[in-house]
Amino acid sequence: MSLRLRTSLLTALLLLTQMQIADAHIVSARLGDFYAGALHPLLTLQDVVAWAALGLLAGSLGAASGRWLVAVFPLGLCLGLALAVAAGLAPTPPIVDAVTVLVIGLLLAAALRIPVALLCMLAFVLGVMRGVANAGELVPQTDRVLYAAGLASAGYVAITLIMALVLTFRRPETEPAFSWRGIAVRAIGGWLAAIGLMMAGLSLAT
Repeated sequence: MSLRLRTSLLTALLLLTQMQIADAHIVSARLGDFYAGALHPLLTLQDVVAWAALGLLAGSLGAASGRWLVAVFPLGLCLGLALAVAAGLAPTPPIVDAVTVLVIGLLLAAALRIPVALLCMLAFVLGVMRGVANAGELVPQTDRVLYAAGLASAGYVAITLIMALVLTFRRPETEPAFSWRGIAVRAIGGWLAAIGLMMAGLSLAT
């Protein structure tokens, strides 16, 4: 055995004896709680459907009305999370989530111009409901502040992006609601209403 090989083997042996448990997980930096709050709703069907429906409704009503949801919806998420942690508020039954999606879908399909106050109230109530539901993932080791920040950031980004996509697609400044673009958005509303109806049926069946 050559001197170089023996030296390499001895060095490797020394390194192996000095090894400790690797702690490269981002959770060790506590940022994992932020990402958990941001990613959990994006992996839950009820959140994905409800958030998408709300963003579509906001975009269909125009930027002047929809921009209020950018602040109202994340606030509702944080309040719902806080109520679940502090007061032990239980999540709403699945039938309530299904009816909410059904109502939003019908509003989209009918192209109703609901007042801004009613839109904000709907967004706030939905945010509180989903905030309470997302509190189920909290464990004693979870940093509540980081988790809430991640959840609110996800709500802000989701509503903003979906609303912007709808506004860009519809071109509300140049095309009326009965143009083919408006009809396409209304058709999506019909599909959402159908999804809400199926969710309601499944929740009642179980």
